[in-house]
Amino acid sequence: MSARSVSHSNIKTPRWQNVNVQRRRIWVPEFNRFVTIKITTSDLRSIDKLGLVAYAKQHGLKL
Repeated sequence: MSARSVSHSNIKTPRWQNVNVQRRRIWVPEFNRFVTIKITTSDLRSIDKLGLVAYAKQHGLKL
């Protein structure tokens, strides 16, 4: 993701913002197996609350 650093003199310099992406192995009881996915930490917290199948259905993802 690109962003801009703004100096004291208001000069804008392009820079990169890295998204916190993790590779995780998640147990899915509906499939009775593990699924390995690359996901951001904020989405990982959502999966902990909803479950992977409900999260995928809510965001239109296929498993």
